[in-house]
Amino acid sequence: MSESNNGTDKSGWTGDAVIATLGVLVPKEVIALSSAGLETVLDLLDRIPKRYEDRRRFDVFPTQASSQPVCLRGLVTDAGRKFMGGSRGMYEIVVQASNEVGFGENSITCRWFNSPYIGNIIAVGQELILYGETKDVSGKLVINHPEFEVIKENQGQSHESIHVERIVPVYKNVAGISQRRLREIMYQFLTGVDPESIRGEYSVDESYPRIDAYREVHFPEEMEQTEAARRYFALEEFVALQLEVGRRRKRYQKQNGRVQAQKMDLLTQFYKSLPFDLTGAQKRCVREVIGDMRKSLPMNRMLQGDVGSGKTFVALCAALLAVDSGAQVALMAPTQILAEQHFLTFKKWLDPLEVRVGLKTSDKNEPGNTSFADSPQVVIGTHALLYDDEAFENLGLVIIDEQHKFGVEQRGRLVQKGKMPDVLVMTATPIPRTLTLTIYGDLDVSIIDEFPAGRGKIITAVRSKPKVSDVTKFLKEKLEEGRQAYIVYPLVEESENLKADAATVEYEKWQKRLSKFDVGLVHGKLSSDEKERIMTGFRSNEVQVLVATSVIEVGVDVPNASVMLIYNAERFGLSQLHQLRGRIGRGEHKSYCVLMTSAQNSDAVDKLQVLAETRDGFKISEADLRMRGPGDVLGTEQSGLADMRFIEYLADMELIREAREIAQRILDSEA
Repeated sequence: MSESNNGTDKSGWTGDAVIATLGVLVPKEVIALSSAGLETVLDLLDRIPKRYEDRRRFDVFPTQASSQPVCLRGLVTDAGRKFMGGSRGMYEIVVQASNEVGFGENSITCRWFNSPYIGNIIAVGQELILYGETKDVSGKLVINHPEFEVIKENQGQSHESIHVERIVPVYKNVAGISQRRLREIMYQFLTGVDPESIRGEYSVDESYPRIDAYREVHFPEEMEQTEAARRYFALEEFVALQLEVGRRRKRYQKQNGRVQAQKMDLLTQFYKSLPFDLTGAQKRCVREVIGDMRKSLPMNRMLQGDVGSGKTFVALCAALLAVDSGAQVALMAPTQILAEQHFLTFKKWLDPLEVRVGLKTSDKNEPGNTSFADSPQVVIGTHALLYDDEAFENLGLVIIDEQHKFGVEQRGRLVQKGKMPDVLVMTATPIPRTLTLTIYGDLDVSIIDEFPAGRGKIITAVRSKPKVSDVTKFLKEKLEEGRQAYIVYPLVEESENLKADAATVEYEKWQKRLSKFDVGLVHGKLSSDEKERIMTGFRSNEVQVLVATSVIEVGVDVPNASVMLIYNAERFGLSQLHQLRGRIGRGEHKSYCVLMTSAQNSDAVDKLQVLAETRDGFKISEADLRMRGPGDVLGTEQSGLADMRFIEYLADMELIREAREIAQRILDSEA
């Protein structure tokens, strides 16, 4: 379409046409869309619905509260402003099921707090479509802040309508434009766009035209069409992601790094000093690291290993190879507790080899904190490594622990402190294969799938609202046997908004229940000195019970601790619970992890049962991925997932494989 007709001809808008130039929207609508980042026709079409309402049939008005949202159609029979305690106001309406007379069971109350403008939109006599969860408030069924749409008198009867008597898209809100008007705008541009102008950069399915996918994702005739269309766009997105990863890997492989690991003296001495043998899996991973470090291409490897599998010893071996090559090593950990744990471990094994180990954290008074003037060969630290003005003299190896807790820029900033150093990233959160093939597709992967010998068995159990007396009795029995225990809570302090136990409150109760034992408290709000004092006491068994938050998730290694009680366990993710459980079972004693829940939701209990049935971190991470999605499992900002639109399909191995095949064909054609 040419600019001269200024949008009057609606057959032929190009996908890159700027909405503001087409003359079909009023200025305030153009401004509202622009503020939401919707500048072009294609921007608008890519605003995929967040859900759908099947308005060919509506839910029956409920007779009891439910956590499942309902979609209702009814008539407003009463409306007005109400006041609660103090000055808190609300607008309340009563909606009667359509074609019913009078009040009764087929009515529901809707309320909006601090939203006086609702009174200017909804009035008695209007017909509404409502969507929301029903609650029982003093014996009355109520929906608070429902999504709603007013059905106008001159609409709703025609089968051509896009608002009723069909499957209707519901979009993420755009400030200043109603859901109804947004749907009309979407329909207008979808029917006017030139199909040739919105072809993808590459075709992912020749049998399914892209314009058909847009039509079916926005205005489907059947719900099955929405899944096929969303899958089409997810495949497009994953192909683009695979291309980005593949091209990045190609660029990386063209770089010249340093050749290391030619000398093996320190590694040989280290092996001889060990009072135990490394597992076969650890040895395999060390061989893979040696192979990488001997190449002129910089190593770019991920080391995956379940909690307690011995990743640190592989990292120690890599560090010794770099030091023997005359280079420095930096190990960055996400928390001070973990950095201090690594520092103590490295000092224990490397001091006899006369390898200088330093610690760099934000706490200047931390014992072991060193200056680069001391020429440490291995520097272990937190984010403080990124912001220290002193440069490494010859940084040859970067090790990043719990790497998914760092952003891409943070990892890059540390790497840039050296000249093409080898990079080893570690994670104790087993990453599902689908994510390894996508987000981390540019990394070589080593997996430790074997546990060191001599570890005690861990028994995991789920308990719903157990008696305090029973829990206390069990705990005392284990403590009297000489063992130690963790008691974990989701909150540091009590919250008005969350019904969950808090560590600071429960700590005082446990001190009274376990008066014969020393009970410590550790959480993220304590000072570094206080945390380290408590942790030192726990490691030395001066403190027998540690009441804590998830701050102990990583970096705590106390072999004598054999009991972990996790309260409100349903509030933690599966992978996080697995990490917490990894704090026990590190010694020879049988260990017990008790997941305690007050959840009534069967899904929450089923989630916890996954932990009770397996210790396989990869099975757990796959289940976590299915239940919560990769954004929650890995953290969207840290994992490069923030801009993805179809993140839920990252659990779909078949789709991932198809995307890889398409991307590989494209990459091969670029060679």
